[in-house]
Amino acid sequence: MNLFDFSLQLNGFPIKEASRVLKSIQNIDTNSYETYLHDTKKELLKYHLQNNAFYKSFAKGINIDDWNSIPVMTKRDLQKPLSERLSSGISEKDVYINKTSGSSGDPFVFAKDRFSHALTWAVIQNRFGWYNLDFNSSKQARFYGIPLDKKGYYKERIKDKLSSRFRFSVFDLSDTAFEKHLKKFQTFPFDYINGYTSAIVQFAKFLQKKSMVLKEICPSLKACIVTSEMLFEDDKSLMETQFGVPVINEYGASELDVIAFENPNGIWQLNSETLFVEILDENNNILPYGEEGRVVITSLYNKAHPFIRYDIGDIGILSKESTLKMAILEKLIGRTNDIATLPSGKKAAGLTFYYITKSIIEADGNVKEFVIEQLNPNTFKVIYVSDKNLNQEKIEIIRSEMEKYLEQGLEVNFVRHDQLIRSKSGKLKQFTSYLNQNT
Repeated sequence: MNLFDFSLQLNGFPIKEASRVLKSIQNIDTNSYETYLHDTKKELLKYHLQNNAFYKSFAKGINIDDWNSIPVMTKRDLQKPLSERLSSGISEKDVYINKTSGSSGDPFVFAKDRFSHALTWAVIQNRFGWYNLDFNSSKQARFYGIPLDKKGYYKERIKDKLSSRFRFSVFDLSDTAFEKHLKKFQTFPFDYINGYTSAIVQFAKFLQKKSMVLKEICPSLKACIVTSEMLFEDDKSLMETQFGVPVINEYGASELDVIAFENPNGIWQLNSETLFVEILDENNNILPYGEEGRVVITSLYNKAHPFIRYDIGDIGILSKESTLKMAILEKLIGRTNDIATLPSGKKAAGLTFYYITKSIIEADGNVKEFVIEQLNPNTFKVIYVSDKNLNQEKIEIIRSEMEKYLEQGLEVNFVRHDQLIRSKSGKLKQFTSYLNQNT
């Protein structure tokens, strides 16, 4: 057995069985898929109603034959001791335990049974396989955070070693750090880059400044897979130009699975094998394909902990071309807690502010990266990292564009920093509103 698979098996995660089950699900024909999905959802629901006291209390009074009667759960519903949320007969020693990143503002500890966790890895391996990448042999350049405590640090380093990957810290995005990264690429045959979008974009900008294409100095490079943060089309284009390889967009959640993965045809294909994804309106009604709403997900195989109609906190659209077996994520708009409320009462996706500003602020390459904060209904702060201060002309253009696309009377302040503060995991939140932090 290969090293990565062997480490999973050694830790009690049955990757061989999970891979077999995944293949059997994928072999279900389209006409039979609705029946398979209906039966799997019902079996999962029955299991948790019978074996999970937390879920039995949460979903009391539902009609098991009416999926719409099942309540939607949020992250806040799950912010109680894990021991109270585990299914009967399952202890914390029997499961995979982790915690969410907290990027939504509502972090919590979660659990997956061993088979469910193995199935997660089977899906990941399957998706990476679309691009001839193998977790057991392909070498990964990993742009992620890393724990700073000694135990956590060395644990991640060991995992990196077992997974054929080398980690580049996202906590230092200076030119000095990137020069060291470049030397590593010159001497090590990486097969692919994987990691947080914002950090990898900065590396691409560094290469652009040096007029270098990464594949020319690292010919083994096949692909770049970005995750955890929004990917904008102009950033994708920049990365593909400077890396010389395709850039693949992944959307996932640690408590669930890979949610969507860009396939070789450029389609953001949803994970319909282990998840059931719905788009709901504000009243929890199911929206038809093509309409924008809340992304609500059911994890079909996790029996240790219920994630049934779980509101992940994102807003998205499923393509009208979707089917139950081949569902397509047309667009991911942002997080529900990234909504800005303006003085008039109008609401706008926070990434609207970010995108308006981005198209202007990065035009000359002076600004390396930036974030936007909403301090009160009419006051916004743009915190940016650059070689020199933004000139007044550009500041006025940004203010004018915000008023044009949003409304009049907005105050936009600009603050230059040497570096941006990232979360403990290393992720960068492009827009933050402080209006609803205590609600």
